Parts: sequence; structure tokens; C-alpha cells
Amino acid sequence: MKLKLLFILSLFFFVSINAQEYIFGKVTSEENIEMPDVTVINIRTDESVETNRDGHFMISGRQGDNLRFIKIGYDRVNTSVTKENIASPINIKLTRSAQLIDEVEIKKALTGDLKIDTKTLNPPRKVEKLKKDLAIYIKQKSDPRILAARPGEFVQPKGQGFAIGKVKDKWDDIDFMNYLVSALGYQYFNDLKIESSQVQHFIGYVLAGGFERRNILKYGYVSDADLMRFQRAVLMRISTYKSPQAQK
Repeated sequence: MKLKLLFILSLFFFVSINAQEYIFGKVTSEENIEMPDVTVINIRTDESVETNRDGHFMISGRQGDNLRFIKIGYDRVNTSVTKENIASPINIKLTRSAQLIDEVEIKKALTGDLKIDTKTLNPPRKVEKLKKDLAIYIKQKSDPRILAARPGEFVQPKGQGFAIGKVKDKWDDIDFMNYLVSALGYQYFNDLKIESSQVQHFIGYVLAGGFERRNILKYGYVSDADLMRFQRAVLMRISTYKSPQAQK
């Protein structure tokens, strides 16, 4: 009877030790606003989840694990799981990152001369916006009355002519990759367990998954929305990339 009781107690102790534990928590901003789509990574297990629209998350872990919280535009936060965190939720507050380049509004009218207009603009965003505006302006059709010949002027007869080909995009995929590395930094990819030597290969893998970038390459311009689209694509493709078959 004593042997049977000892066996039951040992089994209960073994199950308790090996039971899967979960860590719950909530992520808010400096203004105490719930933050959705924050990436939460358990460094030990390499598991990652995202907060829901109310800022809540649930991830498997145990005491001593290190959790990392990542969201574009905010400083990364690392926290160590304590014994109290297993019994009660973790509250995390993210602080907005300092902006190195402010968005600049162009108020001065464009002259149409790129050399003159760029002198009044601060690169790189103003120059890119100017190029984009000029490209749109050039596409506009002129009034036929402006191009019509004046009375008495010689008019060249219309012929078959020749094709000059398609207008070349301002960027190619290599330019786009270099921009992503510059904008996000190698540390962003290192946090996702992508080594620096594999960053270009991984970005190519994400682009090959059908990431829409036609306008990005055409104008050579990446908006904040485009950058967030790419980050969402990264989170969708990271798990398949880490499998041995995906890296062949």
C-alpha cells in the first residue's frame, strides 16, 4: 500500500514539473493605449506571437525565460520572466523611437527645373517627392491646341515612327533590399534569429513569396505603409524559411 502511494505521489510530482506553463500579459503605449500587432519572442524557445487588438498576448514559457517585444517605430523591450509573472500577467509599456528625419511638407511651387528645385529641398525625402511629382506631371497629356502648328508654319508629315521602349524603373530588387536593410537595421533581423550573412537571402525569400512592390521599384520610394506590409510578410514567412527545405 505504501509503495503504491509513493508511486502516485512521484507521478504527480513528475507531471507538475513537466507541465507546460504559459505567460500572459498586455502591451500598451506611453499614453496607456492598447497596442496590437506587437511581436513577442521567447528567446529560449524561439517561439513568437503577436498581441491582439486589445494588446493582450499568451506565450509558452517558464521562470527565467527572456521575452523580447518588437514593433516598428518603438524601442525594443526585453524582460525576464519571474516567479510572479507565472501567476499574474506581465504589463509592458513601449516607448516611441526618436525620429531621425522629420516629414517635410513642400509648400514652394515647383519650377519644373530639377536642378533649381532640389536646391530648396532637403534630401532625401524632399528630392524623392519632387521626382515623383515631376513623373506624374510628365505623364499628363498636353492640350492639343498648344502643340498645333501656327498659320504658315511647316508641319512634318506623320510617319510610322519608332518605339523608344518602356520607361525603366528607378529601382531594382537589389536597391529595394539595400533600403530595407538600411531602414530596419541588421538588429531587426537578428532579433528574428536571422544571421547578418543571411539577411539578403531572407529578404529575397520574402519578396519571392509574392510581395507586391511594382510601384516601389517604379518610383524608387518606400512609404511607411509599405514598410509595415513588408514586416507583416516577414512574420508570415519566417517560420517556413527556418525549415531546412526552404533554405535549399
